[in-house]
Amino acid sequence: MKYPVYIEKDKTSDYGVTVPDLPGCFSAGATIEEALDNAEEAILTHIEGLLLDDEPVPSPSEIDRLKRKYKKANYIWGLVNVNTGDLSQEVLRINISLPKSVLTKIDALASKEGESRSGFLTSAALKYIARQAVLK
Repeated sequence: MKYPVYIEKDKTSDYGVTVPDLPGCFSAGATIEEALDNAEEAILTHIEGLLLDDEPVPSPSEIDRLKRKYKKANYIWGLVNVNTGDLSQEVLRINISLPKSVLTKIDALASKEGESRSGFLTSAALKYIARQAVLK
């Protein structure tokens, strides 16, 4: 799937990438190449979040339509190819080892949030992954 993106830069910042079809999805990088690589990861993380929330995933728009909508001379337009095949929502049973004190804290917070242990750990892992993608 190829999502259109626009890239902008001013003299005091890195290259910023915005994905118009996925509101709130953006990335940045010191070079255009790095910004686009980071955009791929941001798009995948964003789509994964939509899927986990049972939200629809918007299809990519035609880049020419978006260019007409976002009329800015300083935008560089591009396409970011993402492989959504790895975003299967198939649930797998795994076995992990945790210190008892950590497991107790996880269970207490999961219960407070009204989540299962698995749901809590999934949510926490995805939040961490999303934060790392932004910091990268």
